[in-house]
Amino acid sequence: MKPTSAHLPQISVRNLQRRVVVDRNALESFAERALQLCKALPLNSTSALNNLRKIYVLIVSDRKINDLHRRFMQISGPTDVITFEHGELVISAETACRHAKIFGKTLGRELRLYIVHGLLHLHGFDDKTSAGAREMKRIQERILSSAA
Repeated sequence: MKPTSAHLPQISVRNLQRRVVVDRNALESFAERALQLCKALPLNSTSALNNLRKIYVLIVSDRKINDLHRRFMQISGPTDVITFEHGELVISAETACRHAKIFGKTLGRELRLYIVHGLLHLHGFDDKTSAGAREMKRIQERILSSAA
């Protein structure tokens, strides 16, 4: 059975930084479509998506994500996205902007990638091994294309 919107957590995007201009409405629409596609994937026993009522995508500065990275993962420096199993995806807009330039992508595409990556982590996918990373990358690309 394909999930209906009644079975999906509510997802919202909040822009909590001021350095990088982001299209919050477009990201939220994309996040809703990406969430539907993630939920349609085979059920993973460690999926938090089935227990969440709300998912918050928080767009923050490098400074804020660096603080969270150090506090929760004991790693200094900014990162692209941090996923919390209680339903928060914290994304650095500044890191997305840098990575978009490095990889020749748009800022919007980079932010969408981070949303999908975080949703897959919530669904129980892990990229700590090379096999897991390859699988996540394959699924991310499929969802990015389908939800665009």
